[in-house]
Amino acid sequence: MVQPTRRDAMLTFLSAYAAVSLSGAGLASAAASAETAGLVLAPPEPFSFDRIKALAADKASRPFVSDRSPHGAILDKIDYDNFQSIVFRKDHALWADGKGGDPIQLFHLGKYFQEPASVHVVDDGQSREILYRRDAFDMPKGHPALELPDDIGFAGFRIEMPSQTSDWLAFLGASYFRSSGSQDQYGLSARGIAINTAMPEPEEFPRFTGFWLERVLGQDGRVIVYCLLDGPSLAGAYRMDCIKDPVTKAVVMDIDCKLFPRRQIARLGVAPLTSMYWYSETMRSQAIDWRPEVHDSDGLGMWTGSGERIWRPLNNPTSVMTNSFQDADPRGFGLLQRDRNFDHFQDDGVFYDRRPSVWVEPKGAWGKGAVQLVEIPTDREIDDNIVLYWVPNEPVLAGRPLEFGYKLHWDRDEPTPTDLGRVQSTFHGVGGIPGQPRPDGAVRFTVDFTGPKVAELKRGDGKPEITVSRGTVTLADAYPVVAGEKGVYRVFFDLVSQGDEPIDMRMFVRDKDGAALTETWLYQFFPKLGHVAKL
Repeated sequence: MVQPTRRDAMLTFLSAYAAVSLSGAGLASAAASAETAGLVLAPPEPFSFDRIKALAADKASRPFVSDRSPHGAILDKIDYDNFQSIVFRKDHALWADGKGGDPIQLFHLGKYFQEPASVHVVDDGQSREILYRRDAFDMPKGHPALELPDDIGFAGFRIEMPSQTSDWLAFLGASYFRSSGSQDQYGLSARGIAINTAMPEPEEFPRFTGFWLERVLGQDGRVIVYCLLDGPSLAGAYRMDCIKDPVTKAVVMDIDCKLFPRRQIARLGVAPLTSMYWYSETMRSQAIDWRPEVHDSDGLGMWTGSGERIWRPLNNPTSVMTNSFQDADPRGFGLLQRDRNFDHFQDDGVFYDRRPSVWVEPKGAWGKGAVQLVEIPTDREIDDNIVLYWVPNEPVLAGRPLEFGYKLHWDRDEPTPTDLGRVQSTFHGVGGIPGQPRPDGAVRFTVDFTGPKVAELKRGDGKPEITVSRGTVTLADAYPVVAGEKGVYRVFFDLVSQGDEPIDMRMFVRDKDGAALTETWLYQFFPKLGHVAKL
């Protein structure tokens, strides 16, 4: 969620397909195979991805119907603590037989998850719904959930490691999902779709109302997830081939989706990511907490259709800021956590240094549009205040289906590194020359690069090219740092400006022939927030 309070705005559903499955609950087989353990399944039905697409198209042809669980009075009692005390029984986990896939555990409904989703098992062209039964969960004596009947549905599911001591992918709430990636540490989240984010009207939160889970026999760490999406403005069908690499431990999700708009949508966000950025070394004045840095991601990375590599450090602004980066057929973009130094965070509880980066790799040509970054002010670490997505230029109209394919890479870094110098750190503070009068409004910016193309540079080998939306650049220089980590190439410059309006900056280092030696550094500076001009 972009803000925790926004979860209350997430929309619920009435799935005709789930209703049909639940109506046959009395005929469900009580027998448990090795793959389904103690789970109770409804009778089989034909299955294919085309069938999910047809269900989505049918939904989009009719008015949207929202339906929260009728047991809201009981679910309201299952607050955070009560929700955490509900434990899915390992002996009921799907696919714990070691024949392929990884064990699947299910999430219970609760106060913050009152819209049930149907969960189905796919095998040999047939699907069977998993029916809720209380005995699949352990819960304390007197727990509010004991008051609930059977057949209430589930809130979502998670894919466990074979030992069931930790999970590597989870779907829970609206269309949110996230992976612990290669570092076995959860952080930012992805969504199925974003609708009207940071617009004058309320943001819309479509939901995954149904899941179909399929494994490939003999392949551990691979689960194919099919999802049915529904919301006031559109319905959709998703196929996600999810693989956890046995060597690198990275998670790659190969996603195809088809969307069916019910009505015109002003801002459609494709492949959306949501993350948290409170403060970092770049903006030390915001560090009111004892830890040096607190963030799930520290920057936006882009690989444009023209081949330019871009790094944009994140901000915690004073008001909601939306920045659009125009492009055509982008090669990739994502929210990354480049800082991997524990000493920079000093958090041995939630380990921000281990948070995954997520890179979106479009499949095929996406055409013209924009990578859009939304930054929302926050004064705490529990708010996901960063949103990123692709906005197509083509208008989204009722009755005109859309299709997108892309891969999500959950790992330490982007999957296609470059030999160009990459931004390692961004700092700013008071400008001017020590011992001389400081120019009014002078701010010093320092950007450190690392990478093969800058590792051996000497002073004078590279020249910084700097443009700013307003103000004057002075004292610009570039040189290798002679102490500390080897191979660091530093650019510094002063920006002299007046006023409090944001300033957009762009910089890269070129060689004597004009060729780029580094990726392009973009930054949006808020003079009022920085305070440095008044020191």
